[in-house]
Amino acid sequence: MGRCGVLALQGAFIEHAQVLRTLGVEPVEVRLPQHLQNLDALIIPGGESTTISRLAVAYNLVEPMRCMARDGVPIWGTCAGMILLARDIGRDQPLIGVMDIVVKRNAFGRQVDSFEANLDIPALDAVASKTERGQPFPAVFIRAPLIQSVGPGVEVLARLPESAVSFGETMAVVSARQGSLLATAFHPELSADTRFHRYFLAMATVSP
Repeated sequence: MGRCGVLALQGAFIEHAQVLRTLGVEPVEVRLPQHLQNLDALIIPGGESTTISRLAVAYNLVEPMRCMARDGVPIWGTCAGMILLARDIGRDQPLIGVMDIVVKRNAFGRQVDSFEANLDIPALDAVASKTERGQPFPAVFIRAPLIQSVGPGVEVLARLPESAVSFGETMAVVSARQGSLLATAFHPELSADTRFHRYFLAMATVSP
């Protein structure tokens, strides 16, 4: 059995840990550099990206996480976690900066502008059951970021439907993968649908 860590500085790390447990994987809560040792995968949760960044710097976690990414350890960033993975967010903020994406913070407005959308994500069929295959994924967006551009090595996994985009963004990319790096602008841990967690665990070859 592999070991999957969840960055547990702030944000929705408890919810990610709960989903992992339902899938038979006991998570490792990461708060210090030594907690990253011997991990086979790492989830960076949603929350307040500036707070998570400051705490990651304070606890000397940024460079070890960069090294993990460069070594090919699968890392998944959700919402704020996606911001931390991005190479550019258009402002000065400490980032891990390992994924070739440009991200816009709070692209959809404030907390009151949170919403849900059903997304077509064909990549999830790789881990779907017969009844799940081809079904849309129920994505929860809370003060969510948006991927504005992707580099040549980045695979777009999901875009918002046109009906959900009303602010002039042309790409509307909300999930992408670059090798062992996975990013989602939304919160799969807040859904009863576990396909995204299963997809990530399959990337990391972590199984119960």
